[in-house]
Amino acid sequence: MNSRIFVAGGTGMAGSSIVKHLANKREGIKIRAGYLNSSPFFKHRQVEYIKCDLNSLDNCRKMAGGCDAGILAAASTAGAYAINNNPWGGVNENLLMNANLMEACRLEGVRRVILVGSAVVYQEHHSFIREEELDLNRDPPGVYFGVGWMRRYLEKMARFWHDKFGLEVVVIRLANIYGPCAKFDPGFSNFIPAIIRKAVEGMDPFEVWGGPEVTRDVLYVDDFARAIAMILESPGINCEIFNIGSGTKTTVGEVVELVLKLTGFCPGQVVYNRDKPTTMGLRALDCSKAKRLLGWEPLYTAEQGIKETIKWWTENKNTWKK
Repeated sequence: MNSRIFVAGGTGMAGSSIVKHLANKREGIKIRAGYLNSSPFFKHRQVEYIKCDLNSLDNCRKMAGGCDAGILAAASTAGAYAINNNPWGGVNENLLMNANLMEACRLEGVRRVILVGSAVVYQEHHSFIREEELDLNRDPPGVYFGVGWMRRYLEKMARFWHDKFGLEVVVIRLANIYGPCAKFDPGFSNFIPAIIRKAVEGMDPFEVWGGPEVTRDVLYVDDFARAIAMILESPGINCEIFNIGSGTKTTVGEVVELVLKLTGFCPGQVVYNRDKPTTMGLRALDCSKAKRLLGWEPLYTAEQGIKETIKWWTENKNTWKK
């Protein structure tokens, strides 16, 4: 296990889950967590926070200096509303900061790098898709064109840094993660936090964007953090790519039913608004490679994860600002 690790994006939902998991489960590990706009909210004696604009290579070198491993979890992300209104948003920013981080890792002698990528790289598909089935001759669907090609490019750049400079890089293609510390702001939230917020607020009629048949692979954030920890510990996986998701299909309609059941909210009417912004009809990941090579598989069902997320949001909705 690496003894000193940096986590770029250490106060986002993904990054903070990694920081918490490693700090609580790995005695003696030292974690440097980067942040910019979201101030640290998890305190631990093994965690050092550093405010860092990742658009600067010098800042990225300060982040990486003295570390054995780096987790690139910083990202400019958005939900369907923001993506539909600005499909180009975040593309340049994500490219620059991740390229800076990989170069900083090379310059500072970081041994292992985990690039937290996304399943938006995939073309439209109709069943569970494996890592090797990515078809670069087919574009990512719809509004994912820009961000999907950006993520594809970053994967190629990770391979470049490996082949040219020997940087040990592992790429993950992440499903829709959700859980504590997600974005609940209506302009930026993904669909599970949006549905939870509406139920807790008692929206009636209860409006849901898109149709109930829209299908996703949804993963509770603690399971994601476990996957990262197992990648850090696993030898012999240099330059591998892993799908990290639940490996199951969950429809928007099923999420609505679970949220309403778990919150105890019974609206007079549930309205699926197909005129509102959505992204794609189906995403389903085959995660058997992660189970085979890492021994990882998710522990939380959708119901268990949504229950934990509702509990967190109910307790924090008056103070959480994302």
